Amino acid sequence: MNLRFVEAFYWVATLQSVSRAAEKLFITQSAMSARIAALEDELGTVLLDRRDKQFRLTFAGQRFLKHATRLLELQREIKLEMGGDVPVDVQMRIGAIESVLHSWLIPWVEQLRGEYPALEMELSVETTPVLIELVRRGALDIVFTASPANAEGVRTKTLPPMEMAFLGNARLHRKRVYRMSDFAEMELMTFQRGSHPHLALMDQLKAAQVQPKKVHAISSISAMVQLVQSGFGVATLPLAAAKRLPDTAGLKILRCDTPLSPLPIHANYRFDPSSGHAELVLKSAMSFVAGF
Repeated sequence: MNLRFVEAFYWVATLQSVSRAAEKLFITQSAMSARIAALEDELGTVLLDRRDKQFRLTFAGQRFLKHATRLLELQREIKLEMGGDVPVDVQMRIGAIESVLHSWLIPWVEQLRGEYPALEMELSVETTPVLIELVRRGALDIVFTASPANAEGVRTKTLPPMEMAFLGNARLHRKRVYRMSDFAEMELMTFQRGSHPHLALMDQLKAAQVQPKKVHAISSISAMVQLVQSGFGVATLPLAAAKRLPDTAGLKILRCDTPLSPLPIHANYRFDPSSGHAELVLKSAMSFVAGF
């Protein structure tokens, strides 16, 4: 039995789409359909119900999915046992929110390349909702987001949260410690509406019983930084990102008597029984972040 055909069926069944499975395996949709058809011929049964546009496995397809998973896991175990010290060829499509990008993502990727010299990576930087949809569809293998995916077939691990801080213009803000009521009088900048930082900031202003003058929703950290430098207002950013900014001229971390709520970080990934690469990458990320 050709295990490439088994792998093709596994991803079609898991992602519930021939086109998305083809994208996952970097082959054409017609090639994917041909592999499924060849597997069905070999097994002597129909695995996919093609009677309408709605994706559906046949009863035989549901049964074979369990066997396919076991076959791919066995293939993986054999490769690990027989491979010796052969370098792991890792292809990984990674996604991250801007907060992760500007804090620990780049130094971690540099370490990851050292751990796996044959690493071939695609990197996407998007908002949490977009990244969750991409990993759900199978367009990305692992994504670092502010919310868990809670999607079928997607596993989630919780990483240490990020400390948040107010970032201001050193020329305009000279107090040692600020109160939430002080910030309410300023023009504030945070991430897009509905995001965790935006909701957390609004909740904390409400808890302090103050009405903010203005709260601007800006999805780009670099844009917020440039606006702070120009004296536009005060931004709420992950502290690690603020410390790693390439151009910190005129910027200052503003202490507040009420700490901002930390930004939760979750790693969402799809289990791959044939390689385990996602688990290897996730283990590396969790180890790096723990010591960051």
